[in-house]
Amino acid sequence: MKVLIVGSGGREHAIAHSVSKSGQVEEIYCAPGNAGIGLLAQCVPIGVMEFDRIEAFAREKAIDLIIVGGEDPLVGGLVDQLEAAGLRAFGPRKDAAILEGSKAFTKDLMKKYHIPTAAYETFDRAEDALAYLESASFPIVLKADGLALGKGVLICQSLEQAREGVKAIMEDKQFGSAGNRLVIEEFLTGREVSVLSFVDGKTIKTMTSAQDHKRAGDGDTGPNTGGMGTFSPSPFYTPQIDRFCQEHIYQPTVDAMAAEGRPFKGIIFFGLMLTEKGPRVLEYNARFGDPETQVVLPRMKNDIIEVMEACIDERLDNINLEFEDNAAVCVVLASRGYPVRYEKGFLIEGLERFEGRDDCFCFHAGTKRTPEGIVTAGGRVLGITARGENLHRARENAYEAAQWVTFENKYMRHDIGKAIDEAQ
Repeated sequence: MKVLIVGSGGREHAIAHSVSKSGQVEEIYCAPGNAGIGLLAQCVPIGVMEFDRIEAFAREKAIDLIIVGGEDPLVGGLVDQLEAAGLRAFGPRKDAAILEGSKAFTKDLMKKYHIPTAAYETFDRAEDALAYLESASFPIVLKADGLALGKGVLICQSLEQAREGVKAIMEDKQFGSAGNRLVIEEFLTGREVSVLSFVDGKTIKTMTSAQDHKRAGDGDTGPNTGGMGTFSPSPFYTPQIDRFCQEHIYQPTVDAMAAEGRPFKGIIFFGLMLTEKGPRVLEYNARFGDPETQVVLPRMKNDIIEVMEACIDERLDNINLEFEDNAAVCVVLASRGYPVRYEKGFLIEGLERFEGRDDCFCFHAGTKRTPEGIVTAGGRVLGITARGENLHRARENAYEAAQWVTFENKYMRHDIGKAIDEAQ
């Protein structure tokens, strides 16, 4: 079969890697892709929001399955358009992708269906939000309602910080139209855990757990990023916690979306906080996480195409998801200055060290092929992922492999997975 992947980041490279291992797949295309994906697929210069061009290309090439990687085309309705054209696509339709597209919608959904989450209030006017803050407890969390590349969340330690946050989000439009509405949320403490899942509208099958590192600097300092590294599985996500989440969070979310007339097919990403009072939902994403995908998919035993097809055909209950009894760690190599200001176009050396290996992977996020070689083309450049018999060995392997690659202004955190030392 022929597969088209829509996207250009490390997540899409990890998806392409899994797709390439399927015995059913003969040709892989990616729109627009990147230099690393180009080693596995034929990259085509079509943007993720160019829906008509994506549809036309899929028709021209007789594509059998289109996998939509990112949130923007999902929330924008790409799957709806492809299905209307008689094409087979993996991912939620627009009315279901609102699970990520609107934080206000998801908070209201959780309240209505008694899914455990933080207390919150929603505001459409800055003056109302500011008045509410006068009697609020701190720290407190401000969330831009719409899509903001994973960066529209501010944790404010004081009333002064919160006022500045409201101004940045709602008045200065730091995150664009995503800040037209604001969610102010109770600040929760505990361990953060990410759990990805396959969903077919009624059945949900969860994948192995992971934990992301959002802050740019060591010790969880600096600005929020799209993710600086991750590890899987989380030693804090116990069987007891899993049972609670299956009963009170995972299946209830799928059932709630169906009850609202928005059946969800595709990937639901659950961002959880393990509080003293039990697990709480921090956020939903309507697609694979980045960089969580880079540590979860390399551990999955199943043929990813079989699982995705089962989601589309509503027969996920026939699939037994299996993962290797090991661990994986991903360390992101970024351009110094990310996520604020950084330079691009620097030659990357050492990539050949990863060729032919199945114990460590170099997933490209922001790269470009030029006559001189592969160069940096984004803030997050590469995701160096390594497996190991346990988390400590996987972390050692990932940091060793991260040294194989060099480019000017290379930057990375040195404490990815540090939390696993506390789990002993």
